[in-house]
Amino acid sequence: MKVRQDAWSHEDDLLLAETVLRYIREGGTQLAAFDEVGDKLNRTSAACGFRWNAEVRNNYEQAIAIAKKQRKERKRALDRMNKDTVTIEEPVIKETVVENIPAQLYAEEVSAELIPSSNTITLEDCISFLSSLRHNDLLSNQLEMENNRLRRENESLKQQTKELEKKFEKLSDQQTIIQEDYQALVQIMDRARRLVMFEDSDDRNSPAFRMDKNGNLEQLAK
Repeated sequence: MKVRQDAWSHEDDLLLAETVLRYIREGGTQLAAFDEVGDKLNRTSAACGFRWNAEVRNNYEQAIAIAKKQRKERKRALDRMNKDTVTIEEPVIKETVVENIPAQLYAEEVSAELIPSSNTITLEDCISFLSSLRHNDLLSNQLEMENNRLRRENESLKQQTKELEKKFEKLSDQQTIIQEDYQALVQIMDRARRLVMFEDSDDRNSPAFRMDKNGNLEQLAK
């Protein structure tokens, strides 16, 4: 059963583009291409069609035009091949009397009576076929270059992600250390405050004395 997947990767888009272009070039339908891509990516045909029309198609306008041109050339070449089929006929030799005829003259007469084939492949057919192959190679090279670029970009993004993860871990460790130092400072300040309060209390509770005229100490009232 096919399940819905919202995220499309660069590789998925590239597979969708290659498949649709191949079906256009070979005279197939885009619906059939969507079915094939859906089977490979475990997606619905409708999802593939929506992705193609909404996102991918705009990036391959030139490639689509080339594929349509190749389809027309392919169709014309097939029509010519069906029309101008090459037939090979057995040579026909007329019955002749060879008595008293020199061997050289007989050979020339037989050669002249051979019936050659008249139907051949035209030069235009060959040019059209070679041109189609050239367009296929250009499109294949273009898709391969795009695939390589996306792979390099993906590797670069992975490397950047790893570096950011390391920086995040380092900042997290620093934040933990700062938090621990802050807690220790708060505890020290709390101890100091309590110590000051205790010393002030001792000073207030300690008795005060003074010496009278007779040299005796007497406690002062607070």
